[in-house]
Amino acid sequence: MTAQIATDTLGAGTLVKKASGWYMVIAVIFIVLGVLAIGEPFVAGLVAARLVGWLLIFGGVAHIIAAFGGGGVGRVLWQLLLALVYLVGGGYFLSHPLLALGSLTLFLAAILLVDAVVEIAAFFGTRREGGSVWLLINGVITLFLAFLIWDQWPSSAVWAIGILVGVKLLMTGFSRLMLGAAVRRVASAI
Repeated sequence: MTAQIATDTLGAGTLVKKASGWYMVIAVIFIVLGVLAIGEPFVAGLVAARLVGWLLIFGGVAHIIAAFGGGGVGRVLWQLLLALVYLVGGGYFLSHPLLALGSLTLFLAAILLVDAVVEIAAFFGTRREGGSVWLLINGVITLFLAFLIWDQWPSSAVWAIGILVGVKLLMTGFSRLMLGAAVRRVASAI
């Protein structure tokens, strides 16, 4: 019985090591993509704009499908109207990716501005709590980033989305790489 448990554990450890190896390969791919996106932020931004375009097209199709789900004339018309907005928006993003990138960048600046205001307000609501100063720091940095993107718009469209996508891919890759390495160490200890 003990030999069977040891064999099962050994098999599980090997399986975990193999899976964590693939996880680490994917992490390296994320890191490489992040470096490429940071190195060519304009291209990465255009890819992001096209991705948003396709997501809007798929959303429009989903609304058309939802329109046939019933629920009365009002619901059907509402779903068809939403489908039209999504399809037109997606078509615009796909046919004019440079203009779409500019629109996304301006939208990003607005989102960052709102996020900064919320973070700073949250600081004032929790300033007596330990560590709440990080809310203020995050809010001020986010406010600065929003101002930087807004102030440099439309030229910020060339770098803002691509750099942020690149940083996100890079951080995702590094975090997955560290997680995969930790899993490997645990699997080796079994």
